[in-house]
Amino acid sequence: MPTPATVTETVTTDRHRRGKSPAGGRRRRLDLFPYALIAPAGIMELLIHIIPMLLGVYIAFLSLNQLSIANWVQAPFVGLANFVQALNPSGPIGGEFYGALLRTIMFTAIVVVIAWSLGIFAAVLLNSKFRGNGALRTLFLVPYALPGFVTTIAWAFIFNQRDGMLNRLLVDDLGILQDRPFWLLGGNSLIVVIVVTVWQFWPFAFLMLLAALQSIPDEVYEAAALDGASLWKQFTTITLPMIKHANVVLLLMISLWVFNQFDVPYLLFGPTSPEEATLISPLIYQQSFNNWNFGVGGALSVMLLVVLLVASAFYIRLVMPKGQTIDD
Repeated sequence: MPTPATVTETVTTDRHRRGKSPAGGRRRRLDLFPYALIAPAGIMELLIHIIPMLLGVYIAFLSLNQLSIANWVQAPFVGLANFVQALNPSGPIGGEFYGALLRTIMFTAIVVVIAWSLGIFAAVLLNSKFRGNGALRTLFLVPYALPGFVTTIAWAFIFNQRDGMLNRLLVDDLGILQDRPFWLLGGNSLIVVIVVTVWQFWPFAFLMLLAALQSIPDEVYEAAALDGASLWKQFTTITLPMIKHANVVLLLMISLWVFNQFDVPYLLFGPTSPEEATLISPLIYQQSFNNWNFGVGGALSVMLLVVLLVASAFYIRLVMPKGQTIDD
């Protein structure tokens, strides 16, 4: 005579065989629920980023210009000709590309160093409690809170005219300069781009670093002070090592954003930047929409993507110990 446990096991097995388990059916239907939640974000990512990126890679292998843009799907396939043209240092486009690449690397390094230095200084300063701490935090975050195009246009008005606000301050009020320079022309134009970009990005560095500093226990600094460690010694042996992972993420993000900088030069100079301030992204725009050479513009975009991927992988591999990731 079968026991109740045997009967229960037999009924359960029979239900599973016939696929009539209510719980199992609900479980199979609920398995799609997480995918349904992320489906809108996935579709938007596909439409906004992935499909345009793939189209850009496809255009890089076409002879796409003002003659073939009307029917770009049937534009002639030229293989690697656009890449050869862009990488030829003796050609006009190759010469511009290498100059813009070196200029962008230098520009990125200068902006990242200054933005990080201002951010870590402000974060260390405001990590301690004193009267007016909250007001200073709010003041430091104003450039980050304002829309980027608004601040850039404001800076353009400051630098634009020869008798503008900055020249009046430096020449008439302070007497630092004798002549009134043109800030948006020649070699001064790159200085303007650096100033405006630093203004936009250093509050983000301050915010990230302040959050990282607040995770360090006060007892660590108190013990170091009792051992006679100076403030600089505490900064180099305690602060920097303990916020290393935050620094890795911060420096990588700012480097990628600054290297791809387009809106600041475009708002300052218009569609065509001065030669001394031409960066990679404005150069791609100029080749694509000013010269109607979309194939070469696509090739430059692909090479920019490769440079960023290689630089990011090398940087993460350099600063992270073997076998460790950013999330560890």
